[in-house]
Amino acid sequence: MLFSSPLFLYLFLPITLACYYVSPGKLKNTVLLIASLVFYAWGGVSLLALLLSSTLVNYFFGLLIDRVKNHKHKRNVLALGVSINLGLLMYFKYANFITLNINYILDIFKSGNINFHDIALPIGISFFTFQALSYLVDVYRGTTKVQRNFVKLALFISLFPQLIAGPIVRYHDISLQLNKREHRFDIFASGIRRFILGLARKVLIANPMAYIADTAFDMQNPDLSISMAWLGIFAYAIQIYYDFAGYSDMAIGLARMFGFELLENFNSPYIAKSIKEFWKRWHISLSSWFRDYLYIPLGGNRKSNSRTYLNLIIVFFITGLWHGAAWNFVIWGLIHGLFLIIERLGFDKILKKLPNIIQHAYTLIIVLLAWVFFRAENSDHAVNFIRTMVGLNNPDFAFFQLSEFIGIQFYIVSLVAILGSFNVFQCILSKINLYLQTASKFSGNISYHIFEISKIIFIVSMLFLSTLYLITGSYNPFIYFRF
Repeated sequence: MLFSSPLFLYLFLPITLACYYVSPGKLKNTVLLIASLVFYAWGGVSLLALLLSSTLVNYFFGLLIDRVKNHKHKRNVLALGVSINLGLLMYFKYANFITLNINYILDIFKSGNINFHDIALPIGISFFTFQALSYLVDVYRGTTKVQRNFVKLALFISLFPQLIAGPIVRYHDISLQLNKREHRFDIFASGIRRFILGLARKVLIANPMAYIADTAFDMQNPDLSISMAWLGIFAYAIQIYYDFAGYSDMAIGLARMFGFELLENFNSPYIAKSIKEFWKRWHISLSSWFRDYLYIPLGGNRKSNSRTYLNLIIVFFITGLWHGAAWNFVIWGLIHGLFLIIERLGFDKILKKLPNIIQHAYTLIIVLLAWVFFRAENSDHAVNFIRTMVGLNNPDFAFFQLSEFIGIQFYIVSLVAILGSFNVFQCILSKINLYLQTASKFSGNISYHIFEISKIIFIVSMLFLSTLYLITGSYNPFIYFRF
């Protein structure tokens, strides 16, 4: 079940909200847990069995880590718990990838292949596995108390707003909210606004661009022209950001409707002036997770420079694999890791002396080229796509190919997307709020009411347009199946 579907918007969500708010306080967590399990089971009952099994394992390992007092034994228990979680992730997400690579090596030596049936990837397994791992590690470190109530731990792992598409929530960030949280109208209303804005970002911006990107990446040489390749990666850059950020907005908004406050996951990454800054703004929950649970334990930047660079390569190698079981994802991660090392070697100092536009251009070019590997079906596809972008495969610009995609809708969506990416709308809202604060009492009151009514009309319009888009059967891809 997708957030961006009429079934979720007009059946599942209203029923869940009604059941949640009519239930007594002690049962709200249980009601929300049941709703979360139903939401996940919509994709298949077998998926629910995996989620529940993972939750049970981590519940008991959390209790065991807390009970064991001997440090060495405690560490061994943690290692076993982490191994089980990673084992499940390796089997369901990477077994096919590992087998494929082993068979490739065996073919080189003319040996027999390993027969292995394809394993379906359970949706959201990367997200809930990382959440469970952070819980066990935090209990081991003593930075959070063990959760003895199974319902509360299960709700933390399976909370449906962030279950299948993030953000990655750490237990200590919402542990208090599992016990007690505020249910206020203003929080609920802000959740509705945030959800609808996220829905609009996904449906009205990401989806139309996804159609263009998918068309470009599905083209074969020599049909793919230079102009179509650049249009395709431009569209994909908008799609991936507004899809990811839109789903995060929807998750944060949904969580607020149930009294939870999740941390922000995106902070205008395309305004970054370096790759280092990009990763402070992009998928914040994932980058901070790798920083705290992998990069720092490896030694971070506390040791020699060479060790720091090795740690960065390891982290971004795994970051790539986390996103997908394919070498093109690994290459995407390593590109970012490589440029982080280049910036650490001193290029960041040179970069800061350059005009802002040059800094932005450098960052966007690296990000765009890396997105090719992220979107392509495999590394060969990515290399060929980049070759076309620079004119090595097909020197023809073939601008006539663009006529099918470039029209009034494209210009409007692109303009809104670019302005939104560079915080133009936030600046306008800030100036309006500043005016309302400094205006006279009379004019300020009138302006305030006009502004509030305008916001309501805008939000309702976004919901209406998004719903219209969805019920007409327009293009509505779900990119998280690979994660």
